[in-house]
Amino acid sequence: MTDQKLRPEEANRRNKLKEEKPLVYEKIMKFDEKIRRGESIAIIQFQYNYVCNFACQHCSIKRFQGKKEGRTFTIPDVKDLFRQADEMGLARVTITGGEPLVFKDFDELVAAIDPQKFYINCDTNGWLLDVKRAKHLKKIGVDRIQLSLDSLNAKEHDDFRKAPGSFERAMKAVDAALDAGLGIFIQTVVTKQRLHSKEFIDFIEYFNKKGIGVFVTYAKPVGSWEGNFDVLVDKNDMNYMRELEKKHKVFTHLTPAYGLDMGCIAVKGMFSVTQYGDVLPCPYIHTSIGNVFKEPLKDIVQRGLSIKYFGEYVDTCLIAEDKDFIDQYIVKRIYGKPLPVPCSEVFTEEDKTQKPFHQHDAGK
Repeated sequence: MTDQKLRPEEANRRNKLKEEKPLVYEKIMKFDEKIRRGESIAIIQFQYNYVCNFACQHCSIKRFQGKKEGRTFTIPDVKDLFRQADEMGLARVTITGGEPLVFKDFDELVAAIDPQKFYINCDTNGWLLDVKRAKHLKKIGVDRIQLSLDSLNAKEHDDFRKAPGSFERAMKAVDAALDAGLGIFIQTVVTKQRLHSKEFIDFIEYFNKKGIGVFVTYAKPVGSWEGNFDVLVDKNDMNYMRELEKKHKVFTHLTPAYGLDMGCIAVKGMFSVTQYGDVLPCPYIHTSIGNVFKEPLKDIVQRGLSIKYFGEYVDTCLIAEDKDFIDQYIVKRIYGKPLPVPCSEVFTEEDKTQKPFHQHDAGK
């Protein structure tokens, strides 16, 4: 782990947080200390409900959708989950689905998380976000939206999202967030082919000129793209992406943040909680390291950190670039099985961590 000097923009955000959400600020200021103890500082990617108004080509949670038996989250369950998360010193959550802005109990969900104790992001495709809604989100404690947009070409975006008119509404949603003073960045899916296109550079520059950062999600061979290996990046592609980060306001989950270079952030920097209570190492590795309805979150996270791929420093995105990991663990042990697959069926004793991430200096 190596400390990085905070960028001016990041320092400004931290100062703003100190004023607006002091309890969150206090937790974030302890991140470095927690990392050095080998503890998680994860963003909780909360898949509260899989209901969605789109059916996107690349949907990663397609096999989680549909009526299933078993317990699902209630508002009291949400309160308990985030009580535990707060006690663990976790400070950030991304509300996702599905499409969060179709949730009928969205306001109750935000209140149950507790905006005073968590920095709240919300994923959205933008279809239901106008100025009135954006102002309301800010008022109830949502800090930032993460708006999904996948091309500056309206037809390409609409075809990709299988939703005619979605580009126009997403662009209006961008302006609505800016007008309301609601934090925003653009999330965009990048295949190997798109990464090297002029369209992608134009896309970044367009939003950067509006003062908006672009978060890049590398294509993954899961969900609707299960078995689609042609879209995956390699290490050279990722190095190219790092060069773009030096020139533009663009980043990936591998980009150092909070002064820390964590490499792959699965479990240590992010984990997902499904509508059914299962905890996934990341949104795209569909194995359950435990269920919050059955055992404490702290124990589940510790189990995740005991697996070498998540408890040690990894300098790549396993599920987007590491072909051996994808073949051995995803294709052979997860494909074709009901999701999520228990981690005991995916990882063995040989996969236990030998060198916890806090002992590794990524700068050497």
